[in-house]
Amino acid sequence: MVQAKYCAAKEKAMAEVKQAAYVSLTSDMWTSINMDGYLGVTCHYVTAEAKLATVLLCVSQFPQTHTAAHITESMSVLMTDWGISGKIHCMVTDNAANLVATAQLLKVRHVPCFAQTLNLVVKKAIDQTPKLQEIRQKAKKIVSLFRSSCNAKEKLSEMKQLMGRPVQKVVQEVDTRWNSTYDMLQRLYDQREAVGAALSNLNTEVVPLTSGEYDIINECLTLLLPLKHVTTEMSAEKTVSASKMIPLYRMLQHNISEKSTKVTREESIQLGRLR
Repeated sequence: MVQAKYCAAKEKAMAEVKQAAYVSLTSDMWTSINMDGYLGVTCHYVTAEAKLATVLLCVSQFPQTHTAAHITESMSVLMTDWGISGKIHCMVTDNAANLVATAQLLKVRHVPCFAQTLNLVVKKAIDQTPKLQEIRQKAKKIVSLFRSSCNAKEKLSEMKQLMGRPVQKVVQEVDTRWNSTYDMLQRLYDQREAVGAALSNLNTEVVPLTSGEYDIINECLTLLLPLKHVTTEMSAEKTVSASKMIPLYRMLQHNISEKSTKVTREESIQLGRLR
């Protein structure tokens, strides 16, 4: 039944894609938790009703080495299968050399992913702010405790209820998504009293964050908030994003420059200078 549903859905999607005059592609290589390589390709186009549409062309296992030649071969077969070889306007990928070279071999205009570039910029800025990096590592250990220990999880939930705080889970960051670091620190800051009380009632070697470190988090989050908004805006699927890049970039420059003049902690000032 699943195979039949898949074939019917693919046939319908192919018919819709073939009606598009031009399409754009987004593509990425990724590795599963079992260390299997995969190629993901998504097609974007505008319908006759002037609405944005997206179709996932494939998430295929990729056992070959991730060279540009091998990726180009797979992409060529995929493009022929979907009947889009002659109408690709551009291909958006990250800055990986093999994917940039793939676009060149396919003779397709390459556009670097703005959100991924922004992700790299923010991660580098955080990495080059030693104290913030230290706080981040402490935060990851705290979150890991509350996500892996039933006793710790129950104690935190108990403390939140006693303090009248919303029962929300702590957030663990994902290394490849800087905004998950923002979400982790923001959630810990919002629940700092309950987190501190829970840790003090647990037999653990995990070191709690100090009030000074929470002050640093608060100021750094203020600086990073515009970047968080831009990352979310550029990740939208139902609105045009390419035309927003330059205005958003200018707004980021202005906004972060303005916020940098209002922070007082040395670590926040250092983070702001890395813009």
